Amino acid sequence: MVSKVKRLLIGRPMKSAEIEGAKLGKFKALAVLSSDALSSVAYGTEQILIVLMAAGFAAVWYSVPISLAVLGLLFILILSYRQTIYAYPAGGGAYIVAKDNLGISTGLLAGGSLLVDYILTVAVSSSAGTDAITSAFPSLHEHRVLIALVIILILTVMNLRGVTESASVLATPIYLFVVAIFVLIAVGIIKYATGGAPAHVPEFGAAVSNVSLFLLLKAFSSGCSALTGVEAVSNAIPNFKKPAERNAAATLIMMGTILGAMFIGISLLAYWYGVAPDEKQTVVSQIAESTFGRGTIYYVIQALTALILVLAANTAYSAFPLLAFMLAKDKYMPHAFMVRGDRLGYSNGIIFLGVFSALLVIIFHGNTENLIPLYAVGVFIPFTLSQLGMMVRWIRLRPQGWVTRLIVNTIGMLTTLSITLIFIFTKFTHVWMVFVFLPVVMWTFFAIARHYRNTADELRIDPTKEKPCIKGSTIVVPVAGVTRVVMNSLSYAKSLTDNVVAVYVGFDDEEIERMEKRWADWDPGVRLITLRSSYRSIIRPIMKFIDTIEWKTAETDHITVLIPQFIAKHWWQHILHNQSSLLLRAYLYNQKDVIIATVPYHLRR
Repeated sequence: MVSKVKRLLIGRPMKSAEIEGAKLGKFKALAVLSSDALSSVAYGTEQILIVLMAAGFAAVWYSVPISLAVLGLLFILILSYRQTIYAYPAGGGAYIVAKDNLGISTGLLAGGSLLVDYILTVAVSSSAGTDAITSAFPSLHEHRVLIALVIILILTVMNLRGVTESASVLATPIYLFVVAIFVLIAVGIIKYATGGAPAHVPEFGAAVSNVSLFLLLKAFSSGCSALTGVEAVSNAIPNFKKPAERNAAATLIMMGTILGAMFIGISLLAYWYGVAPDEKQTVVSQIAESTFGRGTIYYVIQALTALILVLAANTAYSAFPLLAFMLAKDKYMPHAFMVRGDRLGYSNGIIFLGVFSALLVIIFHGNTENLIPLYAVGVFIPFTLSQLGMMVRWIRLRPQGWVTRLIVNTIGMLTTLSITLIFIFTKFTHVWMVFVFLPVVMWTFFAIARHYRNTADELRIDPTKEKPCIKGSTIVVPVAGVTRVVMNSLSYAKSLTDNVVAVYVGFDDEEIERMEKRWADWDPGVRLITLRSSYRSIIRPIMKFIDTIEWKTAETDHITVLIPQFIAKHWWQHILHNQSSLLLRAYLYNQKDVIIATVPYHLRR
């Protein structure tokens, strides 16, 4: 039954040889990997205006030069990550760059920040999409947590089906959103140029007395939230068809071009139309209403905007599993993240991302606004470390044209570092958790690596000196009575060795005497040892008996505990039995270096 549901949801298993066909071309990759970046058009300009309104409406003209500054930083980041793609074609982005050039600890800081950022991306995007739905249907507001969880579940299942299938589903709404925004910008510019702008706005360059440099920097850093998701392409190079690095670089350029054009277009229209932030209506909504009125086109734009805010989470579903794979390959995350699932994706990473983002939604009751500054800091720390790592690389290797590349990365590093510091100083009450959470994440990485290292040291042998030790065998069979299950187990034990002993634990003398008589009457050719338990425990007397056997025979014999177990025909029938064999096996696994085997006997009714 479980297998049928899995096949229905996820699809048929794919052969390993089909992996190349499951990879992405440029246009599908653009849909999968740019949804987070492109969705930021819906709130990037608005974040700038919210900060500027602290100085009054006269300050809104500053949004244009600030948007141009954000556009300049986007250009630098695109150039930088394009260089990263060609320098590190195996993927990994900021984690690999920082680890290779700045050291392991710095690399783990970048990798941990990105992992946390991807989890926050899914939580914030699903909650933002839920807010859009509940705004249209207020009666659903009390169910916002459930709606966000359903969104996460749908995205998780869709990505478990494979990256190409998720790309096929995502491509249509994302490209429709891009077309809708460009139509909005084009019609809006035409309307403004023909004198149809509905508002009088502050003259460009007008002096505003209470605008400080600090306020402008804060507005700039808030606008830089539009740059989240830019790094995803460099993390996900292995998902591209060959030549992977060339396709990834082309996708990055396309994403940067589309994002930059949409962002500056929305910022210009917001200024020309005199749009101010409104709690009840987004900036994009106000521009669309001013341009088209509240007609069909307006509602189409709003619907596509809400949809892409939900789909922004899919960038994380593409990048998180690959980054987790890189960290697991370096032994800083569990090896389970290296395993490909039925559909050739890293399923454990996808499930982990879905579960943890769902927990965040539940903990914050679907109100994740306070996570947005933390989310922005989480992405600008890797931005800064990636830029710094590339600077060190150019200085160390000095390839042809390295000075120009160094200048690009230096400008990018100083800018992203400044933005990170501004976020920390201006929104410390929202981002202080990063100073607690990231050290915990890094400690976890080092603890995992230490475990793998200690395990390897303990399991390693010297092939020239250490050989298998051939011993005899002693088999201990715990028995609960004279039954067909016990007979089946003793038959198997005696086929391996003559040195077999059965052990029975009784709670009183009468019970022990009755068992000894039945055993003698049966006479299976195996010696029975009876033990009395004064505290009604079966496991403790058996463990003491095994200790005695180990003390007497460990040097000459391998000790095997052979556990008889019957298997009920129906799942609900297991509840009717005490499952003492399962408890004994679990205890032995955790306490003893003995061989543990189970001899099953399946009941027929």
